[in-house]
Amino acid sequence: MAKRERYEELATKVLELVGGKDNISHLGHCMTRLRFSLKDTSVVDLNEIQKINGVIGAQWSNDQLQIIIGQSVGDAYKLVCLKAGISAEKAIDENLDTKKKFGFGAVIDGISGSLMPLIPALIGAGMLKVIIILGEMAGFLTKDMPTYNVLAFAADAGFYFLPIFLGATAANKFKTNMGLGMLLGAILIHPTIVANVAGGVGMSIFGIPVYGATYASTIFPIIMAVFAMSYVEKFFQKISPDSVKAIVVPLGTILIMLPLTLCLIGPAGAFLGTYLAKAIMWLYNTTGFFGVALLAAVYPVLVITGMHGALVPYMFQSFASFGYEPIVCVAGVLSNINQGAAAAAVAVKCKNKSTKSTAASSAITAVVGGVTEPAMFGINMRLKKPLYAAMIGNFCGAAFAGLMKVYTYAFAGSAGIFGVAGFIGPTKMNVIYMGISVLIGFVVTFIITLFIYKGEDIY
Repeated sequence: MAKRERYEELATKVLELVGGKDNISHLGHCMTRLRFSLKDTSVVDLNEIQKINGVIGAQWSNDQLQIIIGQSVGDAYKLVCLKAGISAEKAIDENLDTKKKFGFGAVIDGISGSLMPLIPALIGAGMLKVIIILGEMAGFLTKDMPTYNVLAFAADAGFYFLPIFLGATAANKFKTNMGLGMLLGAILIHPTIVANVAGGVGMSIFGIPVYGATYASTIFPIIMAVFAMSYVEKFFQKISPDSVKAIVVPLGTILIMLPLTLCLIGPAGAFLGTYLAKAIMWLYNTTGFFGVALLAAVYPVLVITGMHGALVPYMFQSFASFGYEPIVCVAGVLSNINQGAAAAAVAVKCKNKSTKSTAASSAITAVVGGVTEPAMFGINMRLKKPLYAAMIGNFCGAAFAGLMKVYTYAFAGSAGIFGVAGFIGPTKMNVIYMGISVLIGFVVTFIITLFIYKGEDIY
């Protein structure tokens, strides 16, 4: 009962401080945060929101207000929705603001919003690859076994058919027809196109040459195409008579999107994806261990500002293009674990029981679950010194990982300790080196926090 009363008060105050239900255009949540899109952002007072009992922190990410609650965010979310009369994950009125926003933040939001729903599928496919590698190492799986072959093509399917999956999720993100989005994705990886590209057979549509590109395992071409399709479909929805709309809209949309996608958008997206991944790899090969260490050191700042989302497209493209990723996952795993290490040191040194309890639970959540918001925003960022210690620990751990050429071979989902499973690869030493990197980062962070943190309490 006390817990419900706590969130009743939180929901009431949050709703009041964001300008009331009429100021909300969309409300959603992730694992730890309430995410508000507001019509008028000037009425929000972050300082007052942060004082609410149960709120760990609050920040702006682009134009989105994020209120950090922790792992109980679902309870708070349901009560806010109930009091505001909002259906879960639905805007009050999608037509309240029809103006589309452009700019770097909007681009990253569009790409990330299309990719995020696919994370469970990619985790499943990635961990199947880990099982195959472990099976080969242990000797109970060999390439001539039927089970090996089934596991192999099941794992590959998660990446090969990305254009179809993304056709659906991008359509949902850009508010266009999901079936048409999936059709565009299927067209890009149709066996005829694959065979023609492999055999060097020329293609054209309406007299326009079709550029021969391979779209399997790509992400940018279909996302860009579905974004363009959202406008094309709206155009036909607007001009088509109701009596023939069911035929004219899908037919007209596909007839326009075929040449646009195959002759212009698709090749441009394939070029972007290929050279983005190659550019990052060039930077990695040029800067070596220092580049990995530097990214890991600033990773908490990227998370605080929401800019870590800009790394998601590269990360997925690297897995699809090379089968591994050498930078972002190393930084992410180390950063999350070291946020927990810093919070653990605070729990050890702090005398205040409330702060000690919060720090201890936040440390476990970060290290085991990979959920860092309670530790980062609730403890380390407020005390500042533990955050600095974590950044130093990140640098030291990632420097070793960079020197040892540690790669991530599967997207394991959790960026906590279980995320280390994604580093199991063709060489046994890869995951061992990552384990050493984690240990270095944790020990350095813990010791530095104990040294520079003077025992201040915040709860």
